[in-house]
Amino acid sequence: MATLNDIGVAAAINILTAFAFFIAFAILRLQPVNDRVYFPKWYLKGLRSSPIQSGGFVSKFVNLDFRSYIRFLNWMPQALRMPEPELIDHAGLDSVVYLRIYLLGLKIFFPIAFVAFAVLVPVNWTNTTLDKLQNLTFSDIDKLSISNIPNGSSRFWTHICMAYAITFWTCFVLKREYKIIGSMRLQFLASDQRRPDQFTVLVRNIPPDPDESVSELVEHFFLVNHPDYYLTYQAVYNANKLSELVEKRKNLQNWLDYYQNKHSRNPSKRPLIKVGFLGCWGEKVDAIDHYTDKIEGLTRKISTEKETVTSSTKSLVPAAFVSFKRRWGAVVCSQTQQSRNPTEWLTEWAPEPRDIYWDNLALPYVQLTIRRLVIAVAFFFLTFFFMIPIAFVQTLANIEGIEKAVPFLKPLIEMKTVKSFIQGFLPGIALKIFLIVLPSILMLMSKFEGFISKSSLERRCASRYYMFQFINVFLCSIIAGTALQQLNSFLNQSATEIPKTIGVSIPMKATFFITYIMVDGWAGVAGEILRLKPLIIYHLKNFFLVKTEKDREEAMDPGTIGFNTGEPQIQLYFILGLVYAAVSPILLPFILVFFALAYVVYRHQIINVYNQEYESAGSFWPDVHRRVVIALI
Repeated sequence: MATLNDIGVAAAINILTAFAFFIAFAILRLQPVNDRVYFPKWYLKGLRSSPIQSGGFVSKFVNLDFRSYIRFLNWMPQALRMPEPELIDHAGLDSVVYLRIYLLGLKIFFPIAFVAFAVLVPVNWTNTTLDKLQNLTFSDIDKLSISNIPNGSSRFWTHICMAYAITFWTCFVLKREYKIIGSMRLQFLASDQRRPDQFTVLVRNIPPDPDESVSELVEHFFLVNHPDYYLTYQAVYNANKLSELVEKRKNLQNWLDYYQNKHSRNPSKRPLIKVGFLGCWGEKVDAIDHYTDKIEGLTRKISTEKETVTSSTKSLVPAAFVSFKRRWGAVVCSQTQQSRNPTEWLTEWAPEPRDIYWDNLALPYVQLTIRRLVIAVAFFFLTFFFMIPIAFVQTLANIEGIEKAVPFLKPLIEMKTVKSFIQGFLPGIALKIFLIVLPSILMLMSKFEGFISKSSLERRCASRYYMFQFINVFLCSIIAGTALQQLNSFLNQSATEIPKTIGVSIPMKATFFITYIMVDGWAGVAGEILRLKPLIIYHLKNFFLVKTEKDREEAMDPGTIGFNTGEPQIQLYFILGLVYAAVSPILLPFILVFFALAYVVYRHQIINVYNQEYESAGSFWPDVHRRVVIALI
């Protein structure tokens, strides 16, 4: 069990790691060669030009202005300087609403932490209950928790009053924040330019008709059933082959641009290429003429394929986008059943074009139901089998268990520094590693379920990730960790005493969660701003693959806020904070540091880096609200 000394070692490691990440980021972001990695959003908006294009040879790669290195933390006030309305115009409402989740955490937990440390900590610390209990493993840090209060003590009234105060304060902040978000959403939709998707409904599972094509059937159906508001429709085609041809032409055009640029730098010499395998041998031909001819031939193929797709009824899929003259007509159509058969003519609001996940538009209703049943079973087994590595992580926090498993390492483990590292740092980093692949697995499962928009995919993935975190990271860590820590007590006491031992021990798991918060919430957030993986990938692409400015732009990987992974992680901190606030308030300062640090870091990333794939006008906020209420309960 981690002691105050172990927590201190873990805090020192994570603070130094976070500071090292910030120093590395501050230096790397100033280098001209990394400008597209740390400011891609401004390049995509066309508001920033590459500093490599000007200056001397060395200054193209290295920033020689040493005064800029002195102000290495100036990105923090810069990130906070942009006002919220300007940030909405710059990054969209989704990004701003996402940032307000961190503000919500600060608003809830700062007053709670202040009151808890002023009232609960002295009440808990001034008892000697843990010292009197036999066969119970504990540390000095556990004396700050409710476990140090004796049974039947009148001091429990303090904790009860604190629990009510936490509940009322959280509900008040939630209500106020929901009102603010609702107002922001209405204002955003009212001020936004009219978009086709605001008047459009997606219709799926259109039944086949032997006498009419899908297009004719849609036209007749809506003219009869919605004569006052129906405007037009757009059928959905299976154009995979056409898409491949367009992509191929895009690649050839890129090569043509490259050789034209090469020729413009040296007009006296025409570029030549070999037309054999991989350009390694064969006849030499003029590169510009070669690619021009291939593009012209491919353009003719694309035109032919386009005519084939639009004229053939076999290319039509049983789905269509139906537009209405007024939003009222779209609302009525999207929210009402269109046919006696509830599995046909399924309608819902059309996602905006960027948000559509085209692969799932044509899935039949019955297949959707079967897919979701299969995924529900698969998710159950995934959650169940992941309990094994979670239980293994808990053994890392139990020195006695490690010494029994590897007795030859006992002299090394008993060293003070090594022991503090194992108990204070290793469990958190091990849990973080085990969870790395989980979001990718959950996203694949969501796609298999058949959701038709990227936003719904992310929300579904976030929902499953949240359930997984709640069951495995929170509940399983508590139960498995308590069982391992108090194994000696379980073996030497009657069965009626075991629940009491578990009840006393659960608040003691706060030390494990403290180590996890420091690894994931401190060092992890600092690592996010460093963007080490995109930095390496960009320079590899830039060195080996980039031929034109278009290639260089595509080599940038701005990424997104990642709602499907970020929001469930935040919700875990809400659960930990609200559960432990009244029983072990020592956790609260670590959570506050996370929310404050994450708010600054992600505000910087949203301003300079992330480029959202879609805009849902903050439609995910009810999910956030509901999960905080669940954490409160």
